[in-house]
Amino acid sequence: MQSSHKAQYRVRSMLARVMLGAALVLPAAVPAQGSAAAPTLALPDFTEVVARTEASVVNIRTTETVRIRNSGFGRGGSGDPYELFRWFFGPDFAPPGFEGPQGRGAPQQPAPEERTVPRGVGSGFFISDDGYVLTNNHVVDRASDIFVTLTSGKEYKATVVGTDPRTDVALLKIDAKNLSPLPIGDSTKLRKGQWVLAIGSPFGLDSTVTSGIISAINRETGDYLPFIQTDVAVNPGNSGGPLINLAGEVVGINSQIVSRSGGFMGISLAIPIDEVMRIVEQLKADGKVTRGRIGVQIGQVSEDVAKALGLEKAQGALVSMVERDGPAAKAGVQSGDVITHFDGKPIAQMTDLPRMVGSTRPGTKSALEVWRKGKTVKLDVVVGEMPNEAPAAGSGSQAPEAMKTDALGLQVADIDAETRKNQRISGGVQVMAVEEPAASAGLAPGDIILTVNNVDIKDAAQFAKVVSGLDKSRASALLVMRGDQSQWVTVVPRK
Repeated sequence: MQSSHKAQYRVRSMLARVMLGAALVLPAAVPAQGSAAAPTLALPDFTEVVARTEASVVNIRTTETVRIRNSGFGRGGSGDPYELFRWFFGPDFAPPGFEGPQGRGAPQQPAPEERTVPRGVGSGFFISDDGYVLTNNHVVDRASDIFVTLTSGKEYKATVVGTDPRTDVALLKIDAKNLSPLPIGDSTKLRKGQWVLAIGSPFGLDSTVTSGIISAINRETGDYLPFIQTDVAVNPGNSGGPLINLAGEVVGINSQIVSRSGGFMGISLAIPIDEVMRIVEQLKADGKVTRGRIGVQIGQVSEDVAKALGLEKAQGALVSMVERDGPAAKAGVQSGDVITHFDGKPIAQMTDLPRMVGSTRPGTKSALEVWRKGKTVKLDVVVGEMPNEAPAAGSGSQAPEAMKTDALGLQVADIDAETRKNQRISGGVQVMAVEEPAASAGLAPGDIILTVNNVDIKDAAQFAKVVSGLDKSRASALLVMRGDQSQWVTVVPRK
């Protein structure tokens, strides 16, 4: 009887293990009805991409000519017994009464010798079959000679066609034919998580390949460049090399690393190839890059300011200052305007405007759309040329009489005629004293308030009337001028 129970126990245990195994295997083998099968992940094979592109990447080494002075000491010295004195007392030292070969006084010093020394190494790549090479400006900056070495080992001396320090782009040319240029990709189609390769010469190690993914797009680090951020290993010597997608197309130029140690720490930045090719066109034609300007200083549109001004979204470029007699001033742009479109293109964020204007040829007539006092105003501006001297700051003086502190925590006064003339304004009031809540908003004595919630302020009496009628449950927008700049400030009136 006991053996029978043991046999039954063994059978039940075996069935339980079989059923458990089936339960574990079945979901992976037969997905539930209506559900998608789990994707199969695999690392890409980069060998074909590297084979197609490696010959298009070059090593760049530079040299610099420096002047050296022979110390005159020891072996190979000048033999001048007074050289030691000149070492301590300067090159014009001569013993009293000494008459050298050139007459009385110190003997003529030999001209400093010149010596060619290595300056640095970098990378580059061909963009045409007749020898045009792209690299970074900082790779060739201040170099006396530039040498381009192909993967075959053949070396050419390069000439600089043109450089653009603002974007760190340089265009070189070598005297060679039938080269293998890299196909140009479309950097506007890049997506986060996309695989990319870098080929270059880190630490002088030619034709080194590293891989990674796009970790961010349109990384803002400057006025004219939205960088591509990757986790591709980039080190000194990689600068100027190509960032390549899996189709074998160049989508950027490796330019910088974000590091606290000076070496790669997982973040590298590349210049988008679309931006680069626009620069190349000008470098080929003129050897330099000419950028447009309209003469405004701008700021970001915050959520509070957008809401107070009646904008649907916090987008566009907020004009804080308009340069006197500049292109924008002639077009009718005013401080406090929000520029929402340039040449028909929307401005999603403040940094879009400098790039759009900068890429426009000077002398071009472009359309502007600005948001002013709750409505869209269309203007035409003739784009000027960068760079230009900063406009002179206007002066101001305080008015002698002030009003009582209002719901905004302000005491204001009328502006005298001289200040209005200097600041080129027709109205406004000047802040004499500040309490809460205006103090927390950043207002200070001496500021000039031009507008409150799209109402232009003429004098202190009108300002008091406008403030008394403000909705105390929501923030109000004040256009404040400080010096020759202005910006919108939001203040919630106290109850």
